[in-house]
Amino acid sequence: MRHIATSTLPVMIFGGTVLLIYYLYARMWGIWLFRKLRKRETRKLLATRSAIALHIIAGMGCLCIAYGYFVEPYRPQISTVSIETEKLSHATFRIVQISDLHCSRKVRLEKRLPVIANGLKPDVIVFTGDAINTESALPLFQETLAAMQAPLGKFAVNGNWDYSYWSALDIFDNTGFDELRTHSRAIDKNGESIIIAGLAFENGPKSQNLIGHLKAEDFNVFLYHKSDLMDYFADKPVDLYLCGHTHGGQVALPLYGALTTLSKHGKKFEAGLYRQEHIQLYVNRGIGLEGGYSPKVRFWARPEITVFDIGPQK
Repeated sequence: MRHIATSTLPVMIFGGTVLLIYYLYARMWGIWLFRKLRKRETRKLLATRSAIALHIIAGMGCLCIAYGYFVEPYRPQISTVSIETEKLSHATFRIVQISDLHCSRKVRLEKRLPVIANGLKPDVIVFTGDAINTESALPLFQETLAAMQAPLGKFAVNGNWDYSYWSALDIFDNTGFDELRTHSRAIDKNGESIIIAGLAFENGPKSQNLIGHLKAEDFNVFLYHKSDLMDYFADKPVDLYLCGHTHGGQVALPLYGALTTLSKHGKKFEAGLYRQEHIQLYVNRGIGLEGGYSPKVRFWARPEITVFDIGPQK
């Protein structure tokens, strides 16, 4: 409950501030209109310092909303992370991560994603959960993933939306993605290998019984929708932990960052690359927009595709 409260409070403060500004702005125009109808003096009412400040702030707010709705959701960013490991001597593996498509009736980036992902020449593509916001968008999601190509395999785990709302659907059917629920796959290239392991969202609390097969001598990539298992993996042989869920806040502020992450870690792992002990964690900002009644905007949290180049230590 504590992390829900701390995640909600900044949103409430921000939302309350925005409402207050536009209330004051509407009130100012209401007074101006009232005086105008009464044929009273109105010439200076909209030109005071406080009125000019309100004009500027309200105008900037409208521009930000327009940008968040019409522009940023359609501007994917490619992030590249290079990882060196002593567990490889000559082979280099390229993994492309996508997450949180949240496909809905409105098509956004889905048609462009396969072109972008395939153009990155991945060995492996991984998807870290939250596929659709509505059942009618399932064909769009499946067509998007099916068009992605990776010679060494495509792997996925489900997310909280997939488990909570669409557990009766075979979400990854016809996509070519191998859904990892409690198991792992060895990926071989040039005589060397890495391990791709994953857990279904609902199996996260039972993870201690499900990853005992991972070996310390292997380079182990672990897929789970949320960062919540980081504390548990402190003494486990996981080298790279890939997740999503936070959307980078979906709405973030310069300097402050995500308004909310809906994660038990709060802002500790809100987006990007983190290192804790021997584990590197990457929190992908995802592609789509949260479903339900959440605002259908992105601001300061562009959709993200992440490329990991894993190779020998130089």
